[in-house]
Amino acid sequence: MSTTPVAIIGAGPAGLLLSQILYTHGVDNIVIEAQSRAEVESTVRAGILEQGTVKFLRKYGVAKRLDRVAEIDDFINYSIAGELVRVNLKEITGNSLAVYPQHEVLIDLIAQRLKDGGEIWFSTTVKEIKDHKTDHPTVVYTKADGTRGELTADYVVGADGSKSVARKLITADGGKRLKYEYPYAWLGIMVNAPQTDPPLIYATHPDGYALVSTRTASVQRYYVQCDPDDTIEDWPDERIWEAMHTRVDSDEVTVSDGEITSKTVLRFRSTVTDKLQSGRLFIAGDAAHTVPPTGAKGLNLAVADIAVLGPALARAIKKGDTELLDRYTEEVIPRIWQTQHFSYWMSSMLHSVDTGDQTADDFQTERRLAELRGVLGNPDGRKFQATQYVGLDMPDYEV
Repeated sequence: MSTTPVAIIGAGPAGLLLSQILYTHGVDNIVIEAQSRAEVESTVRAGILEQGTVKFLRKYGVAKRLDRVAEIDDFINYSIAGELVRVNLKEITGNSLAVYPQHEVLIDLIAQRLKDGGEIWFSTTVKEIKDHKTDHPTVVYTKADGTRGELTADYVVGADGSKSVARKLITADGGKRLKYEYPYAWLGIMVNAPQTDPPLIYATHPDGYALVSTRTASVQRYYVQCDPDDTIEDWPDERIWEAMHTRVDSDEVTVSDGEITSKTVLRFRSTVTDKLQSGRLFIAGDAAHTVPPTGAKGLNLAVADIAVLGPALARAIKKGDTELLDRYTEEVIPRIWQTQHFSYWMSSMLHSVDTGDQTADDFQTERRLAELRGVLGNPDGRKFQATQYVGLDMPDYEV
């Protein structure tokens, strides 16, 4: 049996950043991750970092490579049925976005934690969390070789994703799990092609939605709206390119074609757990909530959770002050719902829905296109959209 002040389940953005914050404030911790290091670092996911997230990563010393290589976007583009609208985020808000994929953030966090002597137990599966309402909760785990062990902690944090073991204990203790399934999905593709346009392009059309984003100068990430029940076999390359060009191309921009190297269907759902704590067990990140990718908020919302939970745990362990820790749920829930609203709103404006009633569907298409044109054509609407998209500052608590 091992012991640690804080046991963190999950080496995703929430878990690793929490580990880094606690280390910075002199609090030992151990991270337990089911996947291998190679698997964590090679799972490619999108990454739009809000200005507050970038500042927070700098504050905790894990943004040096980000500052060197991330693409900084001052603009975001919308293609509305072939009409391109450019929104100057920098001019409106004074801030920009960093395009930096999530797995790159994880690579940076893992490297820093290991450099600092931190413990990350890769390829280790959590089987059970015991006694979370006592002063000494225990995590029961199994390593890749079958070795079983127990880790006792003062506090346990579940940052273990949407299938969280920790969350199940909290919902069993009266926590609510609210969810919404969206009637559309994305087909995501990786393409060997030159950049279409430096900023992101959010495209909507009577046929549906598409997104153009950049990974490198020669590798692009595209998404096209599809049915949740579609498979990659339903989308041969010819159908993908027809949809992308129809939904994105304008007089100013034409989608760059190339070799499609991967295809993935991504289903949409929104979830919120309320409450986020029980006894000495806490959840954060995707264990606590998920958002559709339309607003690029998933990683950033996880950072906002940890911006509260990290200082709260450090205060509790170093000073015996649990006041902020006791208020963790009520501190983070308002931002979670604000983010859910923005992500839902963006999704509903940009995606078409086929109900089988053509007249009603045509009405909704024209209504949502008019809504988007109205938002982007009004200075106040642009300011709201731009401010929400670049993101609010992170909570700032002293330890």
